[in-house]
Amino acid sequence: MPGGRLTQQERQQIALGVADGLAYAEIARRLDRPTSTVTREVMRNGGPSGYRADQAHRATERRARRRRAAAPRGADRAALPHGRDPEAVAEYEEQFTAVMMQSGLSNKMTARVMVCLLTADSGSMTAAELVRRLQVSPASISKSIAFLEGQALVRRERDEGRRERYVIDENLWYQSMIASVRSLNQQVDIARQGAGVLGPGTPAAVRLENVARFLDFVAESLARAAEQARDILYVAAEAPSGGTDDEA
Repeated sequence: MPGGRLTQQERQQIALGVADGLAYAEIARRLDRPTSTVTREVMRNGGPSGYRADQAHRATERRARRRRAAAPRGADRAALPHGRDPEAVAEYEEQFTAVMMQSGLSNKMTARVMVCLLTADSGSMTAAELVRRLQVSPASISKSIAFLEGQALVRRERDEGRRERYVIDENLWYQSMIASVRSLNQQVDIARQGAGVLGPGTPAAVRLENVARFLDFVAESLARAAEQARDILYVAAEAPSGGTDDEA
């Protein structure tokens, strides 16, 4: 399997595959590349509807130049805890961001903030820390945090220094699943209401009733699974030998 950066020719093949509606896995197979490489490439360069090979190639070159120029200022990244490889961590965060965007966080900045919080050992960061880490404006962080709060994925708390910290903890994932169940139940109710309004036995009513039964089953299964698996979120990690307990 080839390694290294994508070539311009490979990007052109990706663009053709996307235009033909091929799955990322199929495009990756044809290139003999990991699916994550193709997914990340498309999502950080315009998405499925906006990906252009030449633009993506130029953007990648610009990002590489910016990283090289910023290297002297990257002392904080060069001293990651637990002996982590800064380059490997940066690459992983880019891949994670692409996956989060595909999962529903369509805004890239919001996805980046989410990934920062998820990969911080403390599970929390201040606005200033996020600004410094992502090299963006405080307004961008504030907007992203507001969205994540609305999705019950992040909460705010004060630390000993009275600084506001944005926290992503284990229970928020459970609460997010329960929120999804509530949303599904609302869809069940409205579908069944429509079946009654449109007339029992009519094609439209049958369709809506089938949708309602499907979503009802999924909601019940999701709620049961969330309850059964909840304890998994609280399994304590083994303390690594050496390193620190928090972000450098």
